[in-house]
Amino acid sequence: MTLHAWWLFVVAIVLLCGTPGPNMLHVMTRSVAFGARRSMAAMAGCLTALVLVLAASAAGVSALLAAWPRVFDALRYAGVAYLIFLGIKAWRGAGQGDGAPIDVGKDTIPSTPSARRLFRGGFVIGISNPKLLLFAAAFLPQFVDRAAPQPPQFAILVATFAVVESIWYGVYAVGGQALARHLTRPALRRVFDRVTGGIFVGFGLALLQVRM
Repeated sequence: MTLHAWWLFVVAIVLLCGTPGPNMLHVMTRSVAFGARRSMAAMAGCLTALVLVLAASAAGVSALLAAWPRVFDALRYAGVAYLIFLGIKAWRGAGQGDGAPIDVGKDTIPSTPSARRLFRGGFVIGISNPKLLLFAAAFLPQFVDRAAPQPPQFAILVATFAVVESIWYGVYAVGGQALARHLTRPALRRVFDRVTGGIFVGFGLALLQVRM
């Protein structure tokens, strides 16, 4: 892989990663609910899933799924179900926040999910999108020099993708924290939750159209 090809790859994924998708929306909503610092666990979960999916694609799992379309369909339906579940959950809980209240005498305060729970939520969001396998299988090889050893090149591409993706996570997290300052009114927070819930459902329905 030449330096020129790598720079083309960087430019392409800067644009691709910045486009709102399930991962970015999830990071932003976690930041709105719990702050940018707490959302880092969700970012780590999304990023871990992303790296695993990209590595699996580079290792040839996409070709394996093409040979077993029923396995791909099972993954796709699981992803659809989870995204729609998140959308319905956000819609039904609109304006109420994500934490269950903790009784502290006369007052109640919302609980904050543990870092493990936030990580798990981010990981499930990232791993439940089999469309990424198809994208990686078609996109990554375009920047690989077939005449040179391929594993190191794929490793560089996956690492670069992960760095760019994590930077965009930070941008969305900071944006979510800034947005939270304007969502202190319950009516506005209700609208935000319902809009994001509708977008999650839309992502799920879009994933339903993906075919191997």
